[in-house]
Amino acid sequence: MEQLVFDLATPEPPRLANFLSGRNAELVSLLPRFVEGALDATGLLLWGAPAAGKSHLLRAAAAAAQEQGIRCKLVAEPAELNEISIEGGNALYAIDRIDEATPAAAAQIFTLFNAAKERGGRVIAASRAPLAALPLREDLRTRLGWGLVYEVMPLADEDKPRALAAYAHERGFELTEDVIHYLLRHGKRDMRSLLATLAALDRRSLASKRAITVPLIREWLQRELEWPNAPGSG
Repeated sequence: MEQLVFDLATPEPPRLANFLSGRNAELVSLLPRFVEGALDATGLLLWGAPAAGKSHLLRAAAAAAQEQGIRCKLVAEPAELNEISIEGGNALYAIDRIDEATPAAAAQIFTLFNAAKERGGRVIAASRAPLAALPLREDLRTRLGWGLVYEVMPLADEDKPRALAAYAHERGFELTEDVIHYLLRHGKRDMRSLLATLAALDRRSLASKRAITVPLIREWLQRELEWPNAPGSG
């Protein structure tokens, strides 16, 4: 059966609190201390497969810095480095898709990393390739290797039911096994989509003053997406 697309499930802004950590618990607990500058490290490289959650964590770290009044520059892709200025003191630079950096962009990152080290700043970068396979100049890879390097592990399918239930419980609502199995069977299975769906269902539940059940999900899909028969109904 074709998977549902929960078009109404607007993703929440990436935060550490709405990340399903799974096997990344150590990294998630370490990130706030890196953002604060409490660790003896200038760099933090996050690498992993597509949709593992690297960009989520990168943006969550940037948001955490801003909430604490730490100057933060978020670079969604290396091409945006031309628009960044080097700050002094306690500043965080978050660079996504570093594995796509051109030679010119890599040179800018190298300069940025050195300046951050000298001025008490920090650099966090995300990549689909591990450090040894990064297609970057050797001196930049060496600089990145000086810092912390973590593989972001995707949430295994067998871990998703428990993680979804725990995430919901921590936020004040419960998910039954049949609801979790329904979502995993008919919905998108990446973390971003799963969290967006949970947030939308929580809003729907509060608005209707009804618990989150499979009938509630079917009703939501039938009414809002104008589908005469949601999967599993009838």
